[in-house]
Amino acid sequence: MASGSDRVRFNVGGKIFETTATILANAGRQSMLGSLLDEFWDPRQPAGGGEYFIDRNPACFAVLLDLLRTGELHVPPNIPERLLYREALFYGLLDHVRAARWGPFDGNLLRPAASVPGRAPGDGTAIRAGPDGGCCVAHGSMVHVYDWMLEEHRPISLDYQQVNDVGYLEAQSIVVTARERLGRVEGGMGLFSSSTGELRHRFRVAHDDQVKSFTAGALSFSNSDYKIFASCKGRCNEYGIGVWDQNTGLQVDFFYEPTGCLLGDADKLQWLDGSNCLMVATLFPRTDNCFIGLLDLREKSVVWSWSDAGITTSLDDKRVVHAIAMEDGRSVCVVNQYEDLGFMDLRSNAGGVRWSSRSKLMNRKVPDEESCYPKLAAHGGQLFSSLNDGISVFCGPERVLTSTLRGSYGGSICDFSIGGDRLFALHGDENVFDVWETPPSPIF
Repeated sequence: MASGSDRVRFNVGGKIFETTATILANAGRQSMLGSLLDEFWDPRQPAGGGEYFIDRNPACFAVLLDLLRTGELHVPPNIPERLLYREALFYGLLDHVRAARWGPFDGNLLRPAASVPGRAPGDGTAIRAGPDGGCCVAHGSMVHVYDWMLEEHRPISLDYQQVNDVGYLEAQSIVVTARERLGRVEGGMGLFSSSTGELRHRFRVAHDDQVKSFTAGALSFSNSDYKIFASCKGRCNEYGIGVWDQNTGLQVDFFYEPTGCLLGDADKLQWLDGSNCLMVATLFPRTDNCFIGLLDLREKSVVWSWSDAGITTSLDDKRVVHAIAMEDGRSVCVVNQYEDLGFMDLRSNAGGVRWSSRSKLMNRKVPDEESCYPKLAAHGGQLFSSLNDGISVFCGPERVLTSTLRGSYGGSICDFSIGGDRLFALHGDENVFDVWETPPSPIF
């Protein structure tokens, strides 16, 4: 350490740098540089040198040190970004680099950051955002995995089993659901490494103490009590919702499908922390009659439900094609094929859907373009709805349209996902996905 109680000197790859303990504190105590401030950390120093020697790239260290000083990331053109990210990982500064690259998520401030072409023709099944800014794309029997730098890792292959859904358990682990493998009892659900694509665990379903073959569909996770939920279909009417422990991977419960409640074919599952209930939605066009319900797994009961069974409909009538429980836990938002938003009050079983027509303003169908049904997402009090090649952002208690996102050449959006302070939109025609980020806040 240099003279002066606050000054610190480094020799990085033969180049001398000098800074202060105050600047190093910006790195955080969990980082390699921040740990120098820990009174119990005593690194070796050359005798009489008065400096910490680090045998790493000095040009990258200069960029990262400037980031700690100013909060801004300026990468010279002669430094490859991947090299800088590798060095940031060594120093424990990846989170700082990501925060400087894009800011906290805000749907009204999103800007297109990248368009990534897929490696397989045809429609993708789903796209899911990872907690660290990466994503994965389900396509046929494959899941293509991308890290936060949008570099593709080794894909997850299910050996010709159709992928139904996919989700991140955490940044390094991905759960995949698929159709059952005929003649075998391995089940249709596994845990895979996001970095290597290797199978880590195969989830099983047992009925009457016998392991059964099953098809797993929609996924959801509860991070409060560490549970995994999946819609399940067996061969002998074993329809319902399977529940597994996130830590052990063992089945801990199974909610069998009651009469009139469509659970095994569910399109959408969503865990609600506030009410400790699971929302299950089985929707058009998977079934002719739509069902949305809240399950209390502790009491083995359906505490709220809605269905359009018994309602006479024609092909031109409004049909619910996607649903999401709002973050306040008091309502469910649904969308029909025309992108009309509808709301249902979870505090009452008496009401139906209160529709708010927006289709005349929003419909921008491109000639000769194959359309996709709208999808919904909610994040930070904002509501997002896709239609054709765009995503609409609604804000406030009245869900006022505040902005519209339109991306690349890939045609209609077949799915989108929000996570890691990014929005990922998967286009169906060209199998390309767009990445949207909020620019970092200016530093004065």
